[in-house]
Amino acid sequence: MTDRIDRIIFATENAGKIREVKAILADVDVEVLSLREAGLHTDVVEDGDSFEANAVLKAKAVKGDAHTIVMADDSGLEVDALGGEPGIYSARYMGEDTSYRMKNQAIIDRLAGKTGAERSARFVCAIAAVLPDGAVLTSRGTIEGEIGYEERGEGGFGYDPIFMVPELGRSTAELTAEEKNVISHRGRALADMKEKLRGLL
Repeated sequence: MTDRIDRIIFATENAGKIREVKAILADVDVEVLSLREAGLHTDVVEDGDSFEANAVLKAKAVKGDAHTIVMADDSGLEVDALGGEPGIYSARYMGEDTSYRMKNQAIIDRLAGKTGAERSARFVCAIAAVLPDGAVLTSRGTIEGEIGYEERGEGGFGYDPIFMVPELGRSTAELTAEEKNVISHRGRALADMKEKLRGLL
């Protein structure tokens, strides 16, 4: 491809997520737009069997053009003591309309009596990028941690208040945006994707 890419549409309407994505991609000389900012909307059935499969489904559902890369992510929380739940069903865990405060408390309750390594968990993020020629690239990032005993912090979103980073002694909701973006699953997946897209952007 010889045409320069001048914008990335990131297939999300989640305000917290697009804020993180824009911050992480701030050093890339292209415009990054959410679905809403691009005047688009999709309603994708996320029936893939992996984070990568769901990310590809979401990215392919958005129509790009010769100057646009469409990106999407699928991310979630894997709790080892729960057999990897909620995993790819993280957003739909206990129902899509259930608040994260309720979801977080339910996970804490299910881990009652477990301590230390028994509370091990990770955030996983898969990024898919559909290039103008139809080629698809994927990347994955993870961050290891433990489930806390209570919600902590007001930053971030979703499961951040119960995800503890042991070496920092804080939840990901207690980190600054800058701190989180350096170590987060999404930050790592996007950093890997930036390397794969080097030369196109």
